[in-house]
Amino acid sequence: MNIRESLDTRITAALHTVGAPETVTAIVKPSARPEFGEYQANGVMAAAKQLKMNPRELAGKVLKQLDLSDVAEKVEMAGPGFLNIHLKNDWLASSCEQVSSDARLGVAAVEPAQTVVVDYSAPNLAKEMHVGHLRSTIIGDAVVRVLEFQGHKVIRQNHVGDWGTQFGMLLAHMESLKAQGGELSMQLADLETFYRAAKVRFDEEPEFADTAREYVVRLQSGDEKCNALWQQFIDISLHHCEAAYKRLGVSLTREDVMPESAYNDDLANVVDDLQAQGLLEESDGAQCAFMEEFRNKDGSIIPLIIQKSGGGYLYATTDLAALRHRNNVLKADRVLYFVDVRQSLHFRQVFTLGRKAGYIDEAASYEHMAFGTMLGEDGKPFKTRSGTTIKLADLLGEAVERAFTLVSEKNPDMDEAELREIAGKVGISAIKYADLSRNRTSDYVFSWDSMLSFEGNTAPYLQYAYARIQSIFRKVGDTAYTSADIQLSEPAERTLAVKLLQFGEAIESTARDGLPNQMCNYLYELAGNFMSFYEACPILKEGVAQPVRDGRLRLAALTSDTLKTGLDLLGIEVMERM
Repeated sequence: MNIRESLDTRITAALHTVGAPETVTAIVKPSARPEFGEYQANGVMAAAKQLKMNPRELAGKVLKQLDLSDVAEKVEMAGPGFLNIHLKNDWLASSCEQVSSDARLGVAAVEPAQTVVVDYSAPNLAKEMHVGHLRSTIIGDAVVRVLEFQGHKVIRQNHVGDWGTQFGMLLAHMESLKAQGGELSMQLADLETFYRAAKVRFDEEPEFADTAREYVVRLQSGDEKCNALWQQFIDISLHHCEAAYKRLGVSLTREDVMPESAYNDDLANVVDDLQAQGLLEESDGAQCAFMEEFRNKDGSIIPLIIQKSGGGYLYATTDLAALRHRNNVLKADRVLYFVDVRQSLHFRQVFTLGRKAGYIDEAASYEHMAFGTMLGEDGKPFKTRSGTTIKLADLLGEAVERAFTLVSEKNPDMDEAELREIAGKVGISAIKYADLSRNRTSDYVFSWDSMLSFEGNTAPYLQYAYARIQSIFRKVGDTAYTSADIQLSEPAERTLAVKLLQFGEAIESTARDGLPNQMCNYLYELAGNFMSFYEACPILKEGVAQPVRDGRLRLAALTSDTLKTGLDLLGIEVMERM
């Protein structure tokens, strides 16, 4: 069920019937204030402008053609030509009853379904995952879950960095330690320390640096011994990533890994093909694409370097090879890249060149889902006090410990095992939700106090709202309410019903825009509507008539199911009690 979409379709049809151009739509949106009804159509003014008509006159004609009597109590004209739609109480009630009996909560599978490739997380395997990987990983995973819920075929692509000159340095250090009899699994338990040790040697020992460069050449030429050493390092690094994904509740697996190295065999083909199409020019020995669409302020074209003067390849080359694979092999209708906003120019250039070269089908959509930076409370990128990058594992561990302290204070009589279980869910969820609830494109300030608060738009608040509803049903001795009629006699009941029926709209907008904060906002508003309903409309109090009680229990159950489903789509766990 998508009320907005249904109303938009019907009012758009009425607009076209009275002569509006086919390009005009009703532009139906939820109303800003309850006195204006539940929805408002704003498209009449745009249509009137094109028709050179008085907008109120056109709105009157639309109203004569429009019949929403099955769903609306009234549709009225307001202002210069807005149409305010007030939904029927009995329609809202019966719709809630239908949705409460549907495992998908009234959200129909999309038709036609698409093949959607989602590129997210993509850590550099030379190092351990750090806080900088958090946003891509959890935002991408939330959107993946929503797209799959809609019924799309989703192909996850974890484009990990497993290639490049830095691996020569790491392999040389590995070989040196092996020669000294060191246990590599122990040495690689802390990838960050291992990387720093190798880097110090590379900077300070000329002989080691020469060996490292030699290893790069050997690795790239397919040396068997070097490749085995590299594969050992990659396996250990991926194991670190998988541990982080498991703790975060992220759905990425080893099968989703499509590393940079997977495209190595196609890089020379990409360069040859672009040259054959006349899309590359030589500049200082490098092969570059000069596209008119990309210019500096002084008018000079910003080149996209495809091959370095020494013959080496770059990220652009690999990304173009990935375009070809995703288009020709995976047959993607839509490809989403969850990558830092600082890569915006890079992706615009790659997508543009990919289309010029015919690597992307004309109908396919390639979208850079850019995200901002996680900042410390000093307004600078989030780091440790000493200025080093924070390991993701350390951040998650601290979140759980802080949550344990919090839930222990609130539940002094609860046994430690249950406290630990709750703290694990609250801590990880708080980290994830603090990120997901912000607009993806914005920077945000990381704050333990705000993310672990039981007030405001936070994971603990929503988890508590769900747990509070479960406490109601623990007191109910029967399930007769599951078939009860829902009555909407109180304003708070009606407000809650409308919000419950807007779940499909939150799903649709989150999937369309790749913005999980839209789902977060919806769930926060739903929880707030339920709290208001719970205060204004007694459920289990003495004197509440059985039919009223059961109808309200059914609304509470639907709220519970919607919160749980929505939070699950965000990768947030719920608890029966907190």
